[in-house]
Amino acid sequence: MTTTGNTMQTIRYELLDAADGKVALITFDEPDSSVNTMCRQWQADLGEATARVVADRAQLKGVVLASAKTSFFAGADLKATMRLTPADAPTAFGEIERMKQHFRTLETLGIPVVSCLNGAALGGGWEVALVGHYRIAVDNPRIQFGLPEVTLGLMPGATGITKMTRLLGLMGAQPYLLEGKLFNPREALELQLVHELVATPEQLRPAALARIATHPHSVQPWDDKNHRMPGGTPANPKVAAALSVAPAMLKKTTRGRYPAPEAILATMVEGAIVDYDTALRIESRYLARLMTGPVARNMINTFFFDMNAIKSGQSRPGQSPRYKPQKVGILGAGMMGAGIAWAQASRGITTVLKDVTQEKADAGKAYSAKLSQARVDKGRMEAAAQQALLEKIVPTASAADLAGCDLVIEAVFENRELKANVTREAEPHLAEGGFFASNTSTLPISGLAQASRRPEKFVGIHFFSPVDKMKLVEIIRGKETDDETVARAFDYVQALGKVPIVVNDSRGFYTSRTFGTYVMEGAALLGEGVPAALIENAAMQAGMPVGPLAVLDETALTLSVHVLDQTRADYATEGRSYQATAGELLVERMVKELKRPGRAGGGGFYDYPAGGRKQLWPQLRSLFEGVAGSETLGVQEIQDRLLYRQAVETARCLAEGVLTSVHDANIGSIFGIGFPAWTGGAMQFIYGTGVEAFLARADELARRFGTGFTLDAAARSAIERFQPRY
Repeated sequence: MTTTGNTMQTIRYELLDAADGKVALITFDEPDSSVNTMCRQWQADLGEATARVVADRAQLKGVVLASAKTSFFAGADLKATMRLTPADAPTAFGEIERMKQHFRTLETLGIPVVSCLNGAALGGGWEVALVGHYRIAVDNPRIQFGLPEVTLGLMPGATGITKMTRLLGLMGAQPYLLEGKLFNPREALELQLVHELVATPEQLRPAALARIATHPHSVQPWDDKNHRMPGGTPANPKVAAALSVAPAMLKKTTRGRYPAPEAILATMVEGAIVDYDTALRIESRYLARLMTGPVARNMINTFFFDMNAIKSGQSRPGQSPRYKPQKVGILGAGMMGAGIAWAQASRGITTVLKDVTQEKADAGKAYSAKLSQARVDKGRMEAAAQQALLEKIVPTASAADLAGCDLVIEAVFENRELKANVTREAEPHLAEGGFFASNTSTLPISGLAQASRRPEKFVGIHFFSPVDKMKLVEIIRGKETDDETVARAFDYVQALGKVPIVVNDSRGFYTSRTFGTYVMEGAALLGEGVPAALIENAAMQAGMPVGPLAVLDETALTLSVHVLDQTRADYATEGRSYQATAGELLVERMVKELKRPGRAGGGGFYDYPAGGRKQLWPQLRSLFEGVAGSETLGVQEIQDRLLYRQAVETARCLAEGVLTSVHDANIGSIFGIGFPAWTGGAMQFIYGTGVEAFLARADELARRFGTGFTLDAAARSAIERFQPRY
């Protein structure tokens, strides 16, 4: 082996002895980092490494690309991307083009380039892997490959789109580009994206050298004059027919708020009708525009940095050892309790599912049987695994069966007295050192903890419905809840494969409180005379998953009235008077005067004809539209009211200490209440808009539409104090 003089910092360049010549070994090894990234230093080093390969070309028989990390390559330097602005687009384009030229130089030398994939290769990492004419991977199902950039508001722009389209075809590549679908090494082999599998990382280099020895000349498929794109180009009638409807289908999904999927599709199609090198330039232009735009910045901030902050435990207090749940009791086998039981059993946790009768408890277990059977029918679960899962759930009507549980979670109806009774009944059966949790969505945890003998071991664990689909779980610290209990709740949620956020106690906590502002602002708009259809459509065009009136129907208007009544009673107990909002009063009128309780009760803002699609209740027009003195509002004003109202409430939660971090706010708003992902979450919506611009618009909305949009000095200070810096 020969090691040449090295001035590179992220790449090692070595010459290995081979028959009749040398093999260049390029090893990626970014210092002080657990992964390799396309940082600026790496880009410079890649240029130097490529120049060395060119200088040594006469004696080279091949090139090997390898990694000194446990993964192969992680992708782009996202912190650097966060600092980009639209003015940086020309510079970004130039950097992308230079990197691609280095890739192009390596793959057109005429000698084999072999990529040794010892671990994950995602995003730009997979694009680096694609430089190789031949790709060898370790046969480990946990290793992931792919191009998930679209989930961060970006697109694969370092040859990824152009190469994947030419390798898989316009239709075949779509799931991996437009959806960011990942694949493991064996799946890659089946797709012919990887050419060989080995059992261990140590076998990679010998396999690469063997390939080079037996295949002295290599050319990429797109450089072979006989290569044909699988499925055909856009000129193919079948492909053309499918592509003609693709933009409309994409627009229906993105609502025009997510530029990345549209840019990816355009790059695929435009690139497929030109030569390879022109396709690369098209790709670079689209990427430069995306990576310097606001949506990518918002989504990278939240779906990468904020999510990683939560996964790494930044919201977990204290230094207590990690908790591994063994036996967990659930009180209440209704939809929520049954869903929690499923989530636990599917992770191998012994679950005691208790209700007032054995029949109700059995019905709760039947929910898991139904979910697991659907997976068996689709081939996603083996029958033996289903049986093992169901054996983990013990339905019962006896509190004695809770004996030995290290955690008990009550998931009964939102009634303070009922919750107190089940707490007192179950708590004595906890194992020594066990803790108790409430799944309440609105009732303050500190008040519920008064029924506990150990309020310091009482915590809120708020799941979202349906539990089997919703990833977020809100952990609520009561006034007396200690750090160890919050930490154990955090570990429990992660053990379920879900995403925990931690908040302090308050009426409605964070998610329910902020979600309430969304639906009640929608109801207030209706009361002001804005047409219901306009409210609903404007909300969904802004990126909310469901309109506010539809959500109120689904969650039951009666529930909102119940919460209102409970709030009034609690205020009265404290010697205060609660002033209901215009939206709350309208919902109360719908239930008490107009007898419209919501979907479960036969109808609310919508009618639900048997066998037909739901439709807005016709009487809404005569009751509310065009009321005297109503103001004509445009779509943008309606959208601003719905989004700003939630963002203002989030800032208030930060100021009050209900929230203690921006990452909990952003992740909680998106995964808990459906705040539009293109914004990056409720707080990132503020920062993405620009603090000064947001405050000015909020002040304007407050002057026109009331104190719901008012930001006091504490909230303004919190916005400034928590602003992230990159």
